[in-house]
Amino acid sequence: METETDFVKMHGLGNDFIIVMDEGEKLKELARYARQLCDRRFGIGADGLVFCSRGPGGYQMRIFNSDGSEAEMCGNAIRCVAHYLYSRHLVIGDLLISTKAGVKKITPVGPGSYQVNMGEPIWNSALIPVNCERNECLQQTINVEGTDYIIHAVSMGNPHCILFVSGTSRPDCVTTLGPLIENHPMFPQKTNVEFVKVESEHKLLVDVWERGAGRTLACGTGACASAVVAIRLGLCTSPVTVQLPGGQLVIEWAGEGPVFMTGPAVEVMTGKISREYRQSISSGVY
Repeated sequence: METETDFVKMHGLGNDFIIVMDEGEKLKELARYARQLCDRRFGIGADGLVFCSRGPGGYQMRIFNSDGSEAEMCGNAIRCVAHYLYSRHLVIGDLLISTKAGVKKITPVGPGSYQVNMGEPIWNSALIPVNCERNECLQQTINVEGTDYIIHAVSMGNPHCILFVSGTSRPDCVTTLGPLIENHPMFPQKTNVEFVKVESEHKLLVDVWERGAGRTLACGTGACASAVVAIRLGLCTSPVTVQLPGGQLVIEWAGEGPVFMTGPAVEVMTGKISREYRQSISSGVY
């Protein structure tokens, strides 16, 4: 009888994940424990729990946020999964990983660095989804507790809300305004929120409030969303270096077609989730 479950702890720019190779029952069992396993006091500690398994024509991944909810896609997590597979020589050449947001192609571009074809941005309001009277939610006003803000909504396989802010106001906005917009009725499936400052034609400063995880040091899909909105509005030109609290990602987008994200992934540790710990969670001793 299995008593322990192997895991690997990785991060992409400080956005950290517990990665488990799914062998059938592990997903069913551990998905219920995502919130506890991600707890930084009583668990391993992470922004998300990721399951990787073999799929048709490649691999597939599922990710659960630290609040236990399941995400469609995560740009930093998919680089970490790629690093896991490449570093263990489980794949050679380009890699295809299936996600709830579609199949993504990953190409190694250097030691511990990967370029991901993130697919095309989705601008249609109904598909993001966002409750907006227009087909595209750009330059839209949202009222939050009596104050109006200008937002821009886009999906990179998961919903994002972009606000352009000044350098002095950006840090304060994240933990106060972020959760209010995440849970705003304008976003029926909630949303990730990016606070963006245009530093130059090719550089953005971005802070992220992630749906289901709170403030994180980096968000791959959020970096892509910020860059494509800035390019779409004529504020930036590709390639765009996105500076997040945990480091930099390079985003390329030609104004149409797929978005390419390039950045690092780092393995921190390997370990085992004990049966005793799983039982303690299951019995409520937590």
